[in-house]
Parts: sequence; structure tokens; C-alpha cells
Amino acid sequence: MKTYLQTSEEVLKELNSGREGLSQTEASKRLEQNGKNKLNEAKKDSIAVRLLNQLKDPMIVILIAAAIISGITAAYSGESFADVIIIMAVVIINSVLGVYQESKAEKAIEALQAISAATSRVKRDGKILEVKTEDLVVGDVILLEAGDSVPADARLLESASLKIEEAALTGESVPVGKVICALNLGDQKDISLGDRKNMVYMGSAVVYGRGSATVVATGMQTEMGKIAEAITQAKEHATPLQIKLNQLSKVLSWLVLGICIFIFALSLVRLHLGEGITGIGVLNTFMVAVSLAVAAIPEGLAAVVTIVLSIGVTNMAKEKAVIRKLTAVETLGCTQVICSDKTGTLTQNKMTVVDHFGFDEHLLGRTMTLCNDARLNEENKAEGEPTEAALVNYGFSLGLKKYDMEAQTPRVGEAPFDSGRKLMSTIHKMADGSFTQYVKGAPDVLIARCSTYWDGNAQLPITDDICEEIRQANKSLADQALRVLASAFRNWDSMPEDQSPDFLEHELCFVGLTGMIDPIRPEVKGAITQCKSAGIRPVMITGDHRDTAIAIAKQLGIICDPKEAITGAQLDDISEEQLKLDIGNYSVYARVQPEHKVRIVKAWQNHGMIVAMTGDGVNDAPSIKTADIGVGMGITGTDVTKNVADMVLADDNFATIVNAVEEGRRIYDNIRKAIQFLLSSNLSEVIAIFVATLLGFTILKPVHLLWINLITDSFPAIALGMEGEEADTMKNPPREANEGIFSRGLGVDVIWQGLMVALVTIVAYFVGHYMEAGVWEIAESADGMTMAFLTLSMAEMFHSLNMRSRRQSIFKMQHQNKFLFLAMAVSLVLTTAVIFIPPIAAAFEFEPISLAEYFAAMGLAVVVIPIVEIVKFFQRKYEVK
Repeated sequence: MKTYLQTSEEVLKELNSGREGLSQTEASKRLEQNGKNKLNEAKKDSIAVRLLNQLKDPMIVILIAAAIISGITAAYSGESFADVIIIMAVVIINSVLGVYQESKAEKAIEALQAISAATSRVKRDGKILEVKTEDLVVGDVILLEAGDSVPADARLLESASLKIEEAALTGESVPVGKVICALNLGDQKDISLGDRKNMVYMGSAVVYGRGSATVVATGMQTEMGKIAEAITQAKEHATPLQIKLNQLSKVLSWLVLGICIFIFALSLVRLHLGEGITGIGVLNTFMVAVSLAVAAIPEGLAAVVTIVLSIGVTNMAKEKAVIRKLTAVETLGCTQVICSDKTGTLTQNKMTVVDHFGFDEHLLGRTMTLCNDARLNEENKAEGEPTEAALVNYGFSLGLKKYDMEAQTPRVGEAPFDSGRKLMSTIHKMADGSFTQYVKGAPDVLIARCSTYWDGNAQLPITDDICEEIRQANKSLADQALRVLASAFRNWDSMPEDQSPDFLEHELCFVGLTGMIDPIRPEVKGAITQCKSAGIRPVMITGDHRDTAIAIAKQLGIICDPKEAITGAQLDDISEEQLKLDIGNYSVYARVQPEHKVRIVKAWQNHGMIVAMTGDGVNDAPSIKTADIGVGMGITGTDVTKNVADMVLADDNFATIVNAVEEGRRIYDNIRKAIQFLLSSNLSEVIAIFVATLLGFTILKPVHLLWINLITDSFPAIALGMEGEEADTMKNPPREANEGIFSRGLGVDVIWQGLMVALVTIVAYFVGHYMEAGVWEIAESADGMTMAFLTLSMAEMFHSLNMRSRRQSIFKMQHQNKFLFLAMAVSLVLTTAVIFIPPIAAAFEFEPISLAEYFAAMGLAVVVIPIVEIVKFFQRKYEVK
């Protein structure tokens, strides 16, 4: 159906619809018949495929190879298959956990998608409703205005200066002006997509004006759907931290493989010099080397990081910060400048007219109410953009009901508001057949276009004295931190032929000024104070008057001196080089236009700063995209802005950004703690095995290493990721964006803590042998091996307690980590069970040990806490200096 060749009435008739839209019943029926208005998603992998993907990991492949070799060894020597069973159990558990974590992350992302689900304004049963975009059906009448994404392919019914950005479909970068008449085919066989000026298409964006249209295609039947058929969903890119961790894992893999080759070679030499090289001897030696490699490489590291990030994203969503890109979680932690819109983010976005200036308040109310896209609902409460709604409510307070006035003097033309010229005009047909144009906008712009003023009875020429009186009134209102709008009118004998702003907006008659207040959000002042103590610079950007901006900024504590404020006009006079030098002098930008925001962001970035930028209008998209963290507004934000944002605020609240920064810092700190814990634990295992092999005894067997890896490493690492923020999280300056994993002493801590745990484990082996044999010597010892296993397991567990804070004493921490305590309790029970339950102990080749040996091992393990506490004490002293 080529609806662009038909008139709008013909299209509506063919679709069995009307200008008032479908009924709710008919819409539901069509939705059931034709399906949702959404593009097909890429098919998800089955559970079996996901399990296979988990098994592709190189370290898992080595582990499976180790199980096969162990099985051959067991069959060859007639021994138990316990090793094989345990190794394969570890492989299966790891894989199942991996699949579970993937599914959990997917569900979290789906939940976020539901939170940020797009909605559209649609007429049904003659009423304007907001419905989910996916619930639109063919025949629905949709309402469009600047900033909206077009939700489906539709034929225009009304167009008031409507312009659509269709680059995604046509490659045409210039917005297309739209018409409502039927197109003429002429000599062409068909009209190209870019020339169908009475159509709007899914995926395009409204950049100017407003209009209505009837939906002619949804979902995969749209032009965008045709393109989407060949496209699969893009995969999430690895975050910078994950890339660094993957590189680290590769380096560690080569290092550990080198050590294993050395141990394997050394063991073969020992075999040659001792009993002689045998098949079983070589296989056992190979098993130790391979298992050491698997045990020593922190293969769970990337998974732990992903889980911690996913949990963080879910937590942020609960706190009204919807993260659209996983990388944003990391970047949030190092945010140094937050550039925020004033209205709705720093303030409550509940505009109310509280003062006015003019000689005829009734005419002022009439002008402001009619030159307005907000409307009164059935309860006589204004609905629409907050400023416009405040003006309609103001008119209603004067006894002026918008719906009554529009019935008597209908709107027949308009020049919609745009942020460039800061004005809006509407044309109304009067009862006597003449036309009146009402104008509202920024006082400084509008006054310059007025040649007369209304004194309450007649139009009089505007004089310098009147201009000065208006300016003083404007300043008086603005000094009270009120948002000031001016209004004017112009009479026409006949309908103006040209409705362009340049033609309409001059020779106006000034009516008056309204002053409205948008109170600050009570929680924002505390958030600003928190920002400053955390080394984050809050910057306020607004289109409001300079005096208004300064008053609000002082109230919030963003500035103390008016010299810290600058206007858009002043910004135009500053060169890029000068702005780069002066950017640190300004914290408030007033009367700015969208292009100024990009300049401000880039100037801060040129100083090496990580910048977060908020925005809601379609014109904010470039600055949000330029910023390191683009923050879209969930309530007032347009679809276009939300789509380019890294994070969307569900409550449009500045305090939510600060909370998200705090959460970002907490997550990054916890990831570093998990990294330090895992690497020091794995290093201790490598050192213990390496020293034991050099000295010629077996301290731990492959199965023991695998158990320690599964139980005492992964679970505490995940629990550390859930650690609450430390007391000084928001009292320190932001970290550098290019900071390495081992910065701030983490590398040194890993080495000495790995050595400490290894030393405690080796000491436990010799103590166990002494308690068994009564002599201090280097020899094979079943009790020594059991005690070494118990000590290493518990030392790593106790060390996870140390890692709750890298520098604070754990005895002075104000909150508890119940997940970590649970992980410790489970580990203690399982490790004790492995040693004392005979069938399991036999599988692990443990000898029963006495209670004295058990508590001796525990005593040695707990030593890691006081040692680390002493080192932390000296580290704190050194760092204070």
C-alpha cells in the first residue's frame, strides 16, 4: 500500500481508522493479530551451546586433559578414579556457574531494558494516552514533537513546521521538512524513500515542530525492519578493565607455564637420579605440573569482574540510575567534573508563576495560555512541558480556561519554539474574522522585537523610559531567582501568508513579564557538598538568565562569587585557546545554546578531566555523546538523548548521579580487592608447590589445588565484590582514568601477601610432620600434607577478611559483609568435612589428623590477620607522610 500517494482521508479509510484514533478494543485486537511493534531479536544460545562455550576456555581444556591423563594413570596402576571424578566435578561446576552467571547478567539487562522501555503518545477513544511503543498497531494515530524518535512507519495527518532527521534510513544529513498532502508520482515508477515527504519512518527523529500521523506499518514490516532482517544484535564490548585483566591473564599464563615446565623438568631429573623414569612417574609429574598451572592461573578473575559489574548495574538501577553501557560503571568511578542542567536535575521541575509585570494581567494570562502547547486535563491540572504547564495553570488561576479560549479563538498557525531564537508564536482566528498572533519567549530577545506596548487600554509606541522600566522589572524578577518570560501580540487583518519566524516575529506589542520559580531539590545541596569533598567539580549549565543562575548556584553552594558565572554571549567572544586556559574559573554557564555545551565539555577534556554531562533535549545529544559519561533524563528526556546516553536517570535527580559515582568507586575498589585477593592466593599456591618441589617433597596434590581454587578463591572473591563502600570512598580525589591494575601499591601487596601465605603453608607442613613423626626433617608426610591443605584453605579464607579494606583495620570497619562471612562458614564446613569424613578424605588421600593438629593448623592460618594488620598500620603511617 503506497500511502504516500493517497490523501490522509483515503489512508484513514483504508486502515479503518479516524483522526481520533482507534478504540482500545480494536487496538488490542490488532495487536493480537499482527504482533508487537518491535524488531526481531537475535536468537539466544541454548543451554547446551552455552555449556560448550564455557568448556572452550583454554584452562578448562587443560583441566579436561589432566582428567584424561589421570584416568589413564588410575587405570594403568589400578588406583582409585577419585582424581578424575573430582577434576570433572570442578569442570562441570565451573561451567554451570558460568552459564548461571551469564543468564543472571542477561536477566539484569532485560530488567533494565524494561525500565527504560520507550513509550509513545497515541490517540485512542479520542483521548491522548502514553503507551509502550511495542504496543502500537496499524491505524493508531501518534503525536510527534521535537525530540521524539518516530516509533513506527506512519502517514502524516498534521504537520506544524515538522522536520525529521532521516539519516539512519536515507543517509541524508539535513532534516527533511514534512507536508501532509498526497504526493504526485509524475513520470516516476515510484518515489524514493528520502522524497516521501508526507511519511515518517521508524528510527528517524523529530528535530523541529510537531505533528500527528497514522501508523501504516509496525515491527519487521517497517523500512527499518527490512534493514534489520540481515542484522544480528551487537555483542557487548569488553570494558577497559576487562581488557587489562585478559592481558594480565595471558602474561600470568606464560609465567606459570614456564614455572610448570621447570618443575616438570626438575621432577624428571629427580626421577632419573632416584627410582628411574617410569610411565606412572612421568604421568604423575605431568599431572602435578598441569594441575599447578590450572590452580595458579586466576581463571575465575574475568568472571568475578563481570559478576561484580553486573551486580553493580542492578544496584544502580534500583537507585534510579539505569546504566546502558557496562563501561560506564568503571568510568563513573573516575568522574572529575559533572556538568548538569539546572531545571529538573538540580531543581524540582515544578514551575509556578509567583510574580508578574505588566499593565493588563488578564491579557498577560491570555497571551501566555494560548501561546502554549500544554493543556488542561479533566481535573483542570495542566499537562505538558513544566514551564508551559505553569503558564496554563497561571491562566487558570485568573479564570482563563484554555479549552474554552481555544474553542472561541482556535489556533490556525504557529512558529514553534526552538532554542536558537528563544521564541514561540501562535496565530489564532478571532470571532470577527481577524487574526491575532501571540508570542512568548526570552525577555531580552522579545523586547528587541517590540515597537509598541499595551498600557491596559491601548497600543502605545514603546519609549526608552518604558524599555528601562521593563528591563528593571525583568532584573527585579530575575534577582529573586525567578525564571522570566515575556509576552507580546500582533494583530493581522488576514491570515499571514508566510508563517516563518522571520516574517512573523517583529513589530510586536509588548504585554508583560511572568516570573516563575522552580525550587531546588532538597537533597541536591548535600550531594554538591559530597561532590566537592570527593574532588569532583559540579558545573551548572542553564538557558536561564545569568542572575537567576547565580542565585540558584549560590543557594546550592556551587559558587560563592558571581565572577564564576559566564553567559553564552560571553562564551562566543572567547577563543578555544583562551577557554582552555580559563575553563577552571567558571562553574556556572547561563543563557547557553546547545553548541556551547560541546565546547564546555571539550575544554574540560583538554585539561585531561573525565566529564559527565546531563541533558534532556534533542539538541543536547551532541554534548552527551562528546562527554565521557553521557547522562540522559528518564522523565523529561527525549528518546534521542536517552539513546546516546551511557546512563539514564529514572528520577532526573542530580543526587542520583552522585550516588552512581559513589557506587562506581565502590565497585572499582571492590574489583581491585578481589584482584589482590585472587592473585596473592594463587601466588601463594605457586610458591608453596615450587619450594616443595625444589626441596623434594609433595606439599599438595592436584586435587587439593583444584579444591582450594574452587572453594577458597572464587566465592570469597565474589563476596568481596559485594563489600560496602569504605568510609573515605567519597573523601578521596577521583582515580586517574589510565590507572594500571597494580597501581597504588597493589602489585607489592600481592607479592608480599603471596609469600606470607606460602610461608605459613610450608610451616604447617613441617609442624604436621613433626606432630606425626616427632622429628624435624624434609620428608614425605601424610599429616603434613593434610595440615598444609587445611592451613592454606583457611589462611586464604582469613586473608579474604583482610581484603575487606586495603588500608583500614578490619577491626574498625563500621559495617559487616554477611556474604563474606557466609562464604567463610561454608568453606570451613566443607574443608573440615573433606578432612574428617572417611570416604571423602580417602578420595583426597588425607590421613585422619588429631584435634591438636586441626587447631594448630587453624592457629597458623589465623596468623595472616595480625601480620597484615601490622603492615597496614605502617602503610597508613607512610601514606600520611
